[in-house]
Amino acid sequence: MFRFPPQGPRRLRIVGLGALALLVASTAVAPASSASPASSTTEQAGTATAGPPGVDEISSSSNLRQIANVPKPGPFNTQAALNSDLAFQDRYVFAGNYDGFVIYDVKNPARPSIVSQVLCPGSQNDITVYGDLLFLSTDSPRSDDSCSSTSVPSSQTVWEGIKIFDIKNKKAPRYIKSVQTACGSHTHTLVPGKDRKAVYLYVSSYGPSSTYAGCPTPHDSISIIKVPVKKPTQAAVVAVPDLFAADNGGNPGGNGSSTTSGCHDITVFASKDLAAGACMGDGILMDIRDREKPRVINRVRDTTNFAFWHSATFNNAGTKVVFTDELGGGSGATCVESVEPTRGADAIYDITGRGDGRELVFRSYFKIPRLNTSLENCVAHNGSLIPVLGRDIMVQAWYQGGISVWDFTNSARPVELGYWERGPLSETERIIGGSWSAYWYNGHIYSNDIQKGLDVLEVRDWRLWSAQLTKFKEFNPQTQPTYLGGR
Repeated sequence: MFRFPPQGPRRLRIVGLGALALLVASTAVAPASSASPASSTTEQAGTATAGPPGVDEISSSSNLRQIANVPKPGPFNTQAALNSDLAFQDRYVFAGNYDGFVIYDVKNPARPSIVSQVLCPGSQNDITVYGDLLFLSTDSPRSDDSCSSTSVPSSQTVWEGIKIFDIKNKKAPRYIKSVQTACGSHTHTLVPGKDRKAVYLYVSSYGPSSTYAGCPTPHDSISIIKVPVKKPTQAAVVAVPDLFAADNGGNPGGNGSSTTSGCHDITVFASKDLAAGACMGDGILMDIRDREKPRVINRVRDTTNFAFWHSATFNNAGTKVVFTDELGGGSGATCVESVEPTRGADAIYDITGRGDGRELVFRSYFKIPRLNTSLENCVAHNGSLIPVLGRDIMVQAWYQGGISVWDFTNSARPVELGYWERGPLSETERIIGGSWSAYWYNGHIYSNDIQKGLDVLEVRDWRLWSAQLTKFKEFNPQTQPTYLGGR
């Protein structure tokens, strides 16, 4: 949820594999660490170390190891050009960055290669893919909708919203359409249409103001874009539903919890016609049988421990939701002794009842059991299920807290199974970094590290062996698929 100062003008430019050959050749392959701090809340093998790792010092449990890293390519290799979310399709990983996106070929996960890079600035460039289409979120006021636009004050907003690219040729993506949305697009969620002739984008945005052009208060809605698959240039906003009309505008804030003025992120479970919204001060459950008219059927608040409802993940049975709390907005050091383990954490809710009578029932919190230094931004962030048969297990990013694999099969007693982290970026100053997103895709964990680039991790744990049986042709983590044999 970072917002940064204006960048200089850029032009859409595609860098092919040949131009980046030297960069890819420098890809680092890191060995597994032998160190593995233990904890009473962590089921992992290994020996304990004395305190947190030092600067760029990898620490991990013995069941996770890094097998590849591709540094951010120029001109993305600056501190302000933050890596963001990931999407997947066949042998490719699509990685968002505040200045555009990169397409990687991961046919060999131990040796990823860069296929192309598109320069197209617009915070935060949240990313999804569907067939030959790629969608990119812009959540900063721009002078126009081009990839050479410049940043402008919010009082002079000209354009922000969704950009659409044709990626049939992975070496040469083409920008084909833009759709402006109210308050921009901080994140978006791809929702398959019932007839597969169209896909929908649920666009989440927030932060309205009386001085923010195109984003006045109140703003308790999402924008729904319909994209005809065969005619994507006809994409347009078809609905702007108010999700908090029945609740007088959502959480008014106070006691450390956020005021609700829209949603940060939405996860859909299309096969079950369900969606879970992480909406700043509220967590909501929605019925999405009518894709253009999502209905809120239950909402929850936590004014004791949750500051900012950031994201959501269902279990495979659709009987649980894990919500994350991005305490401190992603820039704070919340994995320290002075911050309680119930804050900046995950909250696990069981879904009980049926139909419109379904409720979200709180069961427990989960937070990584390791303490970080005060120089490391660390808080719960993006993750996904690992398709383990008969268990509820997910992998999750914690910024500089690293990557965690944990089990919430017992909603009341979650337990960490393994972790990997590389230590702070500096000994003297807090630099925003770490894993923005960590997802399981077809046998490996892929992480987009804000400063260090694309990481690939291998898992060696008998408890997760069955996850190797599930393969997806396409995966957008906030468009949650179903896998056979899961809970």
